[in-house]
Amino acid sequence: MTCGMLAIISGIVVLFIGIRRRKLTRLREKFFEQNGGKLLKQKINSQGSNGMMTLFSSEQLRKATDNYSQEKIVGKGAYGVVYKGVLSDKRVVAVKKSKIVDATQAEQFINEVMILTQVIHRNVVKLLGCCLEEEVPILVYEFISNNTLFHHIHHKLGGMDWLSWENRLRVATEVASGLGYLHSEITMQVIHRDVKSSNILLDENYTAKISDFGASRLVPLGHHEVPTLIQGTLGYLDPEYFNTSQLTEKSDVYSFGVVLAELITGKQAIGVDRTNEEKNLATYFVKSVKENRLFEIVDPRLLHEHTLDDLQKVGDLTKRCLSFVGDDRPTMKEVAAELEGLKKFTTHPWVQLEAPTETKSLVLEVEQSDLYDIPLIKSTSEWDSYTGITDMVLEENNPR
Repeated sequence: MTCGMLAIISGIVVLFIGIRRRKLTRLREKFFEQNGGKLLKQKINSQGSNGMMTLFSSEQLRKATDNYSQEKIVGKGAYGVVYKGVLSDKRVVAVKKSKIVDATQAEQFINEVMILTQVIHRNVVKLLGCCLEEEVPILVYEFISNNTLFHHIHHKLGGMDWLSWENRLRVATEVASGLGYLHSEITMQVIHRDVKSSNILLDENYTAKISDFGASRLVPLGHHEVPTLIQGTLGYLDPEYFNTSQLTEKSDVYSFGVVLAELITGKQAIGVDRTNEEKNLATYFVKSVKENRLFEIVDPRLLHEHTLDDLQKVGDLTKRCLSFVGDDRPTMKEVAAELEGLKKFTTHPWVQLEAPTETKSLVLEVEQSDLYDIPLIKSTSEWDSYTGITDMVLEENNPR
């Protein structure tokens, strides 16, 4: 092959690569604009983000996840895939690639991102930023390494992974605190709308982190409810919201009540293999408490921890959270205060009594094989933990 021919071939290759790069650049610019990138930049400039919000490039996240390697997948489900990534500054992150959504949702998505970047609470998973250079926006979160509350309640773990009553009470208090913060302590009230044990992550110290704001709604100032399409998860869905389509903060209270019932009984929200009376945990729990049969349905392992008085008090609180009428339920701030009062009289199992001023480190063995492997209603392998930008839709026609 002559030098001239080689030069021509080289020139064609260079031209092809150049054209391809320009096409990719134009495509990324198109997606950036389509996904509200300009609007987000304007909001960052006008409102400021104190360095909390990062706009990641597509290339950054591809490098962080080894080009979205299958080996980096830590969870997947109907609404997207989550990858474990390592940024150039060595931070470990969770990268959520959601499935395609309507392009008209861009402004709503940006508004939600701006709110979530301002949420600073130790019991809410931190949104670090997003990437708008792909067809569907990619969200980047802090990585939480110790699985979900669902996993720790229902996988019948033993040894140090067993959630004692003290641990359960602490986790419940932390989740209530986080929800109370979302409801009343930031500029616009955030209603989570999908509170459940599989959306509560636990870190290496078993600190609870509320996740998955994909179905959440922002409540405008001066309003107390938002009319919406009925969306949520079977077994956790507020019956009043189901009947009226009016979403309020008390809808989260009901869902949290179901989580409390899970913590007390060790049973899942919906038991397809249980009797008709026991199938729906919320209704079965309320009926049992009213009939003074709470200790018949308590997780038997908890009865050996000398916590009967605490269990009775939390059982009563759970019943109030599960009231059919929203106005009869306490607020999350009230729930948090009540649980905090109980927690003060308990001692964390990993704190040695001879060291009252210093908490000992808890050494945990973490299962890495199935992180974020969260059973949904019809499957035991679906994932639905970190926030997406799509809504969780009911998977049954009749949630009652």
